[in-house]
Amino acid sequence: MPAFLHARFLILVLFTLLFPAALVVCSLPVTLNLERAFPVKHRFELAELRARDRVRHRRILQTVGGVIDFPVDGTYNPMTVGLYFTKVKLGSPPKDFYVQLDTGSDILWVTCNPCDGCPTSSGLNIQLNSFDPATSTTVAAISCTSDTCSLAVEEAGAGCSSDGRQCSYSFQYGDGSGTSGYYLTDMFSFDMVLESSVSNSSAPIVFGCSDHQSADLTKPDRAVDGIFGFGKSRFSVISQLSSRGIAPKIFSHCLSGSSTGGGIWVLGEIVAPNIVYTPLVPSQPHYNVNLQSIAVNGQILPIDPAVFATSSNQGTIIDSGTTLAYLAGGAYDPFVSAISDTISQSVRRLNSKGTPCYLITSSVEQIFPSVALNFEGGATMVLRPVEYLVQEGYVDGTELWCIGFQRESDMSMTILGDLALRDKIFIYDLVNQRIGWTDYDCSLSVNVSGTSSRGEFVNAGQLSVSSSLSVNLRQVLIRTSIVAFLVHICLFGRFLFLLL
Repeated sequence: MPAFLHARFLILVLFTLLFPAALVVCSLPVTLNLERAFPVKHRFELAELRARDRVRHRRILQTVGGVIDFPVDGTYNPMTVGLYFTKVKLGSPPKDFYVQLDTGSDILWVTCNPCDGCPTSSGLNIQLNSFDPATSTTVAAISCTSDTCSLAVEEAGAGCSSDGRQCSYSFQYGDGSGTSGYYLTDMFSFDMVLESSVSNSSAPIVFGCSDHQSADLTKPDRAVDGIFGFGKSRFSVISQLSSRGIAPKIFSHCLSGSSTGGGIWVLGEIVAPNIVYTPLVPSQPHYNVNLQSIAVNGQILPIDPAVFATSSNQGTIIDSGTTLAYLAGGAYDPFVSAISDTISQSVRRLNSKGTPCYLITSSVEQIFPSVALNFEGGATMVLRPVEYLVQEGYVDGTELWCIGFQRESDMSMTILGDLALRDKIFIYDLVNQRIGWTDYDCSLSVNVSGTSSRGEFVNAGQLSVSSSLSVNLRQVLIRTSIVAFLVHICLFGRFLFLLL
């Protein structure tokens, strides 16, 4: 036998022993059969086909990292918790900290060790922690001479410590409480939801290390480890992560109004029908929107529109860090009068510490009217009675409900806090400078998009994937991989034959 035929015979034997399946597709020319991902004889619902398309579209359209999900605890109810909070992880190794979710401030800060006046226990049934820079292998101080500190001086309340070494801060909140400390940079660990799966990720961020707290922040009944500011500053976590392409420049929340509280908070856009949008007022430090009028039971209240105009100490702010809601002085009296005039005269009225209250014997929804807040762009926020009233207990066995909207006496501000925000999806679209909302049961899961292209994800706490669809997709991927492998073998075999 000639040498080249002997070599070809050996190659054929080798292929037969090592790759018997390759002989099926190695006929020349090679012919491949196309198999449908969904067999013709098996019917699939349109919803499943759309789901498959959405998976593909996400791969095509996605331009940033996935959705970052934060578990929400706490309730709006001022008689119990009166705040919503989440858990964040800082440092290396990561350590857990419970922080209040606050769209009315900019910086993430946590209690540090040591700390003057900081609570050591909490009535919220959580274990308080303090951040110790000495225990993290990735922590770094921010010096006064750094560019980071220079930027912080401009917009994040920064200054220099007395020795001139640390980039420090001091914050005062609207309730009179305060905190001071210094800035650090360290690893921020989080759950990223991508393609219906959850992965653990991390990134370095700048945050505050609190070594002093005062007023309400020192009280243990509702104490947490710090505050998670979601404001517009370049030093908020949303701004830091989005500037590096780690997260989208949009975040959403849905705060549950149930007795158990909780809800959803994500860096990403919650996708839901019937969302209405109003533009953000430009050049404002907070999430200011233009409230134009208030209607009670469909009737516009006689309030001068100038009452709601935005200025340095006037306007309407959406603030998840505020428990109740506040009306500018010129709007409060017309609002309360309209509520009282609408309900039956048989409802007993009384005053509790300056707040109008009502004793009722039937459903609050049947007695009180709906309220509509009308914003620029035609967006309306409808408030049910439980979203502007607060139940303060009982008097002789009768329910006592009081007006939850408070009079803002010091400033002409209208502040929409958790009382009005709960059981609504809220979207803070920082790319298009607008805020959107719609009514929603926030105990349910939601679809979330990481981009304006709206590739949909399921909230990380509610992940589920159809098993039948997953199996079919896996089978298709396996078959495709095998065929591709065999084709490469065939091409390699033909190359050897040609050489010989």
